[in-house]
Amino acid sequence: MSRIEQRFAALRVARRKALIPYVTAGDPNPDVTVPLMHAMVAAGADLIELGVPFSDPMADGPVIQAACERALEHHVSLHDVLDMVRAFRAGDADTPVVLMGYLNPIEVMGAEDFAAAASEAGVDGALIVDMPPEEVGGLGAALAAKAIDPIYLLAPTTTEARMQTIARAASGFVYYVSLKGVTGAASLDVEAVAAKVAQIRGVCDLPIGVGFGISDADSAARVGAVADAVIVGSAIVKRIAANADEPANIAAEVSSVLTPMRAALDAL
Repeated sequence: MSRIEQRFAALRVARRKALIPYVTAGDPNPDVTVPLMHAMVAAGADLIELGVPFSDPMADGPVIQAACERALEHHVSLHDVLDMVRAFRAGDADTPVVLMGYLNPIEVMGAEDFAAAASEAGVDGALIVDMPPEEVGGLGAALAAKAIDPIYLLAPTTTEARMQTIARAASGFVYYVSLKGVTGAASLDVEAVAAKVAQIRGVCDLPIGVGFGISDADSAARVGAVADAVIVGSAIVKRIAANADEPANIAAEVSSVLTPMRAALDAL
């Protein structure tokens, strides 16, 4: 059983919902990331989604695009991100870490080398935005050999047949994108989310995380009432951006976003 499976199993027993924050590794500078990861766990994060900086993050809106640019100004590479996970693991052996990013840096490293290095560093899952199940090929086998869960996205436009294909390929959890568009978009419709989550549950036994459009404790609680996990990205990255010139403030600022979300989820 992977760390992700273990965490969701423990949350089910405790009747709690997972809180999964996203940050871009190396934003606003590489020294911030590992202490911030620990701070997010202290603030109530159950898993961490760590973005791999990329020059063309097509699924992301302006907030996370800018985060990637800030990290890339420091030349943060996939190797550096794995080093950050390794450093995090020195102080936290339990919190699952999912890398989120794009296929190009992995192809440059090579599928087997990436899977081996990620496993050694302590990575638990990989959400590769531009890698559909039909194209996973050797990378899928390499991840499976190292017990790294492939996390896939589902969208409001995903058909039931497509859901079944993704459910067969995924492990750990599935990530439902709550609205059409890129990260940071607004107009969260919780009734529509609830209907889609129910449809996904009909074809998939994995936990369902919901992201995009969750910005505060109220929206986290409303989504948490229908999903297994709440994924928060742009609301956190905005706080990081606002404090990019004062990085010592970032951990407290991000914690101030997560702590009320954690409380709201625990009150369900």
